[in-house]
Amino acid sequence: MTDSGTVPMEMDHSNGDAVTLSSQLPWVEKYRPNRLEDLVAQDDIVNSITNLIDNDNLPHLLLYGPPGTGKTSTIVAAAKRMYGPTKYSSMTLELNASDARGIDVVRNEIKEFAGTKQLFSKGVKLIILDEADAMTSDAQFALRRVIEKYAKNARFCLICNYVSKIIPALQSRCTRFRFAPLSPDQIQGRLEYVAKQENVNLTENGVQAILALSGGDMRRVLNLLQSTAMSNSSDGNGENIVVDENAVYLTSGAPLPSDMNDILLWLMNESFRDASQKITELCASKGYALADVLEHLTAKLATLELDAAPLARLLDGMSQVECRLASSASSEEKIQTASLVGVFVETRQLIEMT
Repeated sequence: MTDSGTVPMEMDHSNGDAVTLSSQLPWVEKYRPNRLEDLVAQDDIVNSITNLIDNDNLPHLLLYGPPGTGKTSTIVAAAKRMYGPTKYSSMTLELNASDARGIDVVRNEIKEFAGTKQLFSKGVKLIILDEADAMTSDAQFALRRVIEKYAKNARFCLICNYVSKIIPALQSRCTRFRFAPLSPDQIQGRLEYVAKQENVNLTENGVQAILALSGGDMRRVLNLLQSTAMSNSSDGNGENIVVDENAVYLTSGAPLPSDMNDILLWLMNESFRDASQKITELCASKGYALADVLEHLTAKLATLELDAAPLARLLDGMSQVECRLASSASSEEKIQTASLVGVFVETRQLIEMT
């Protein structure tokens, strides 16, 4: 993204309402890109879609990949490039398929929009179905016929996280683009730009903390930056606030790196009883969820110089603990903590025997 990626205002600036509206927007929406050139990643996909638009040869599209990787921003920016700001609203239909996901929506709203032509407007319409993997199977089968019938009037763009939940008949009718998680280098420049625009003093270790917790999700990056800035602001406006590593981890609820180092040290050296007690007390005092501890512990183990067999045994045991956590009540966390410690104690004993 570039500096032009802020939300345009249509209100009268003389009364200050536009400024107020902008300041009340979540930063994810406030800094959503308006042009394809403003996107920070997915250069190959953006170039391909730009060429298709410029050559007036846009096919039906299927954009899929993890959340926060720019799928919706890309197609909305593409639509604004196709129609311009004045005709965008009349030539584009945006539906969130997780809400409007039934067959009636396909038969009524989509068919009505796709089957009509706009006066004094040339070109095809664009129908954007966000979170299309939430659509029912019946709706997807009905959509298959609609896509074929109205191909002269409209183009469809399906957006989803899990392409396996889209029926093969729809997949074969679309050109597919996979959006990969954003790399830290792609995120960092935009993160620092937003922090500067919002008068947030973002420290170097604060940047690294947000990048570590983001998982390549730009939406999560901006939400975490905003929530950290607001939670550390005495007047609630997020101005002139220092966002460092400690503030980021406390706001997100993720275990602090220093605490994770202690947990790993206890698991690798303490007795079963002592390790169980210390980890349970730490999680209770800091409010850590065992699932979050497992997630960060997995990353820690990847940095250790362990033989393949012990590492595989640890990861297998941790995956079973995580599976039981996902399918049981939170009141069982103490039991699963003991189970986690047991996995490490057994593995340590096997290493000592060899």
